[in-house]
Amino acid sequence: MSPEKATNRALAFGAIVVALFIALVWVPMDTDTGLIEKVRRQVSIGDAFAPTLAAVFIGVGGMLLAIQRLSVMDGRLRIANLRFLATLLVLLLVCFAIMRWTGPAAVALTGAGENYASLRTTAPWNIVGYFFGGSVMIAALIAMIEGHASFRAFLIGVVATTLLILLYDVPFDDLLLPPNGDV
Repeated sequence: MSPEKATNRALAFGAIVVALFIALVWVPMDTDTGLIEKVRRQVSIGDAFAPTLAAVFIGVGGMLLAIQRLSVMDGRLRIANLRFLATLLVLLLVCFAIMRWTGPAAVALTGAGENYASLRTTAPWNIVGYFFGGSVMIAALIAMIEGHASFRAFLIGVVATTLLILLYDVPFDDLLLPPNGDV
C-alpha cells in the first residue's frame, strides 16, 4: 500500500473515531437538552442538534475517505489545484454575498414598506436570501465540478435548498436561517 493510501486510511479511521466520540460521549455529557425539544407545543432545536449533525458529517466524510478507490497522483500541489481553490473561494464569496443581500434587495424592490431587519423573521423574507444564495451555490459547485453549467445542476440546487429550508426553517419557530441572524 502506498504512503498516500495509508495516510488516507488512517485519516478516515481517525475521522470515524472522532465522530463516534462526539456523538456518543461528548454531546450527551456536554448538552442539557436532546436533539429536538418540545415545550408547550413549541418545537425548537436542542443543544445536541448542531454538534450531533457535525459528528454525522465528520463520520460520513471519514467513511467516504475510507472507501475511495481513486489514487492520489503524486501528492504535489499543482497550479491547477491552486486555480481550483481560488475559483472555489471566489464562488463561495459571491454566493454568500447573494445570500446576504438578496433579502434586503427584495424588500427594497417590492416596496414592502419596512426595512429588511424588521421583516427578516417573517415569510417569505426569512428564506429569500438563503434560497437564492444556497441554490446558486449548489448549482455553481456542481457546474464547477462537472465543467459546465446545466439545468440539472440548477434544479438540484433548488431542490436541495428547498429541502434544507423544510428541514431547518419550517419545524422551528425560533430558528433564523443564515444570514438573518446577523442582519
